[in-house]
Amino acid sequence: MKTTIHKANTRGYAGHGWLKSHHTFSFAGYQNAERNNFGMLRVLNDDIVQPKMGFGTHPHQNMEIISIPLKGALSHKDSMGNKRAIEVGEVQVMSAGTGLTHSEFNDSKTDEVNFLQLWIIPEEMSVKPNYEQRQFSTTGRKNQLQTVVAPKDKLEGDALPISQQAYIYRAALDSGNSINLELKSENNGLYVFVVDGEVEVEGNPLIKRDAIGIYDTDNVSIKSNQLSELVIIEVPMT
Repeated sequence: MKTTIHKANTRGYAGHGWLKSHHTFSFAGYQNAERNNFGMLRVLNDDIVQPKMGFGTHPHQNMEIISIPLKGALSHKDSMGNKRAIEVGEVQVMSAGTGLTHSEFNDSKTDEVNFLQLWIIPEEMSVKPNYEQRQFSTTGRKNQLQTVVAPKDKLEGDALPISQQAYIYRAALDSGNSINLELKSENNGLYVFVVDGEVEVEGNPLIKRDAIGIYDTDNVSIKSNQLSELVIIEVPMT
């Protein structure tokens, strides 16, 4: 088993006034040769968007883009004709494929929006762009894993599809609870991001916004030391 720990205070940071963004991996003005990716996980940004502000129309191509709101609602509009808001409890996926443009905006006059955005390198290039979003119940992740994203050819339950052999799970663990995750493939690694709380992953203590990457193993154990919320990404390492 090999591990890589990324403490919250080691992330890159960009403050643009209207946007506060923490970058787990190299992104835009934050470049760190030792933090370019974890396997096929290329980006994990923790963004706070101020009221009545947002990202103007911009392009993406050949990337699987997953957005998870943690606070507030983010309006979305894209070149495929989708025009919706994504809210807390929902997950949004975009397979950018051959190319698309989109914008994201905080319509609230008073409240910030906080959301995670993940980019996963696809296994197929230049696929037809796809957009989906779905609400997931909080009870579905209480003291257990809730699969919210899965490969499009191996979908599980209500999971949203992406073009990669990768999975995203959410979990909300009460203090003292444990879960054990068996990886889908020996080529996969697991990246555990602590949204809130305090956990031990294979004995390694982590607090809010800390993360750990684990690979060269077939299972990972996670114990919660207080009420904790996790986003867990399983991705091919090569």
